[in-house]
Amino acid sequence: MDKPTIILATSNGIGMGHLTRASAIASELKSFANPIIVSMAAGVVEVPKIAGVRFEYIPGRDRKWMGRLEWDAYLRDRLVALIDETNAKIVSFDGVVPYPGIIGVKSVRPNVNLVWVRRGFWQKTPTRYLLNLQSRMMDLIITPGDFGQSYDKGPTAARKDSVLVKPISIFNPATTLSKNEARAALGLDPERPAILVQLGVGEADLNSKMTAALSGLTSWPNLQVVLTKEPVDSNGKNLAPAGLDIKIVRHFPLANVLNAFDAAICAAGYNSVHEELAAKIPTLFIPNIRGTDNQAARALWAADNKMALTVDQSNLLEIKENAAKLALASIRDELANNCGKLEKVTGALDVANLFKELVNKPAKNEEQLSTTLFKLKLQDLFGRGWRGSVYSLLQALTLVYRWFKPHKDVQVMHANDVKVYETDKADELRKLIKSGNPFEHLIIGASESYKSRRIEIASKAYLK
Repeated sequence: MDKPTIILATSNGIGMGHLTRASAIASELKSFANPIIVSMAAGVVEVPKIAGVRFEYIPGRDRKWMGRLEWDAYLRDRLVALIDETNAKIVSFDGVVPYPGIIGVKSVRPNVNLVWVRRGFWQKTPTRYLLNLQSRMMDLIITPGDFGQSYDKGPTAARKDSVLVKPISIFNPATTLSKNEARAALGLDPERPAILVQLGVGEADLNSKMTAALSGLTSWPNLQVVLTKEPVDSNGKNLAPAGLDIKIVRHFPLANVLNAFDAAICAAGYNSVHEELAAKIPTLFIPNIRGTDNQAARALWAADNKMALTVDQSNLLEIKENAAKLALASIRDELANNCGKLEKVTGALDVANLFKELVNKPAKNEEQLSTTLFKLKLQDLFGRGWRGSVYSLLQALTLVYRWFKPHKDVQVMHANDVKVYETDKADELRKLIKSGNPFEHLIIGASESYKSRRIEIASKAYLK
C-alpha cells in the first residue's frame, strides 16, 4: 500500500520556528507517510538536510510578486494543485493565523483534513479576534507543548479546541554531535570556552542589544564568541567591542551542534528555548517583543525556575551585567543541572501519531463548513462584546479608508514569463530566492500535468 501524503505548510515568521517544527514532524512521519513541506521561509532550502523530504518554496505576500488578493488565490491554488498531484490526505499549517488561502483549500477540496499547529503564548493583540473563525474551520488543532506552559495567560490558553502535545524540537540528544565532534564541525578550538550569540542585527534596538550583550562577555577569559551573522549595522559599523574573538559560523541546524557551547545568548522564541534548555546549555534569554509570541513570559518562566537567565529587553545595562554572569562556572552549572529536570521534547512523535489517526478519518463535510463559516462571520461581526464591536468598526473604517487611499508601499514586481525550477539543491535555490525575481519552485519528480497547472496558476497571479 502506498504511503499517504501529508502536506506541511508553514508561514515565514520572524525566525525559523514554524519551519523547524514542521521539519521535526516530517522526520517522524516518514515511517508511515509521505510528508512534503511547503514554506514561505527562505530556510526551506535546508529541509533535505534536516528532514530528508521533498519540499517547495512558496513566495510570501511580502515578496510583492503579485497583489494582495491575487496572492490569497495563488496560495490556495498552489496547495490544491499539490493535493491533486500527490493525492494528499492532510494539509497542516504551522503559523500564527491561517491565511485566507489556507482556509480556502477547504472550499475547493473539502475531503482533505485541515490541521492548524497553533503555538501558544499569544500576546493580547487584535489577532486574537480571529481565533473563533479560524479555529472552527479546522478538522484538528494541535498545540505544541511549552516548557513554561503554566505561564501562558494569552487568548489561546483557556481554549478547549486543541490537542496539547509535548514540546516539539529538532534537538535530539541521541543523534546530536558530541562536544568534540561539534567543535570540529564548527572549526572551534576544543580547549577554549565558546558561547553562541543569536540576537539578530539590522534595527536600532537589535543593534544596541547585540552591543550590550557582547560588551558583557569581555570579562570572560579566552572566550570564543560564535555568531551566525556579522555584527555590523546597515552602515557597516562594527557592533562588537574590541578584544573579543568573534567567529561567524553558518551551520544548519544548530541544534545538532549545541554541545559545542558552554553558554548561549539568544531571543526567547519557541525553538530557542526548546533547543537550548533541552540541550542543557546555560542561556541568557533576551525576549523579542515583536509579533504575536509572548517571549517575555516564556523567558520569565525559565528564569523563575532557575533554568536560564533573562532580562528586561529594554535595559541595556541589565543585558550587559547578565551576559557577564555567564562567565561564572557556578551559575552555568546551576542552570545546566536544573535543565536536566525537564521533560523530553518528543512532541513531533505525538503529532505524527495524531496524523496517523486522522488520515483515515472523514473531514468535515462541505455543508458543515459553509454553515459554520456563515455563523462565524455573523459572530465575528456582532458577538464579541463591546471591544469586539469596536474592533469590527475599526476594521470597516480601515477598509473604507484603504478604498480611497490604497497602500503606497505595494509595488508589485511585474514579470514577463513564468520561470519554473525543479530542484532540491540548496545553493541554487538560495540564489533564486535572494535574487528577488519571480519564479516557481516544484517538488522533485513533478508530473507534466502538475508543471502545466503551476504555470497556469502563476500566469494568472503575476503575469501582467
